Amino acid sequence: MSLIEIALLGISLAMDAFAVSITTGITLKNLRFWHAAKVGLFFGGFQFLMPLLGYLAGSTVSVYIESFDHWIAFGLLAFIGGKMLWECVHPDKEKEDTSVSPTATGKLFVLAIATSIDALAVGISLALLKENIWLCAGWIGVITFALSVAGVMLGKKLGERFQRSAGVVGGVVLIFIGVKILCEHLLG
Repeated sequence: MSLIEIALLGISLAMDAFAVSITTGITLKNLRFWHAAKVGLFFGGFQFLMPLLGYLAGSTVSVYIESFDHWIAFGLLAFIGGKMLWECVHPDKEKEDTSVSPTATGKLFVLAIATSIDALAVGISLALLKENIWLCAGWIGVITFALSVAGVMLGKKLGERFQRSAGVVGGVVLIFIGVKILCEHLLG
């Protein structure tokens, strides 16, 4: 696999993380570079780790993973997106200041898993193709990190412009990504 092919693979795997990063940036109240870097580290880290795990699992576990991975990703993204929508439609004035930050570690952990499940399947494919997993996973992680940081920054700019409906848009985007993942696996 050439570096261009690896880069294209990395970009395609990073698109869900990029979209979620934009959503994160939209919903952030006070953006600091650390917020964007933390999102990038979580998403890039998981996009690096999942192909490695998939590569190690090889083809023997792929049958078990492929049958339900899309449901896990859909469920996680739909839950978080639905929660965001609920909080926008039914704001609790007393809880507004204590709401969970979109860059909270637990939230990022769940989102990073949900957006990197496809990378697990890619790792299995790379094992079957006998590709250099360290090179591939490294580039996938770096590309995802960079796109995630850029996504948070872009989302913040969009959020400032469209602050009133930012939470609704963020929730809908997360649910849409979950539905897209589900449809790709069920129809493809």
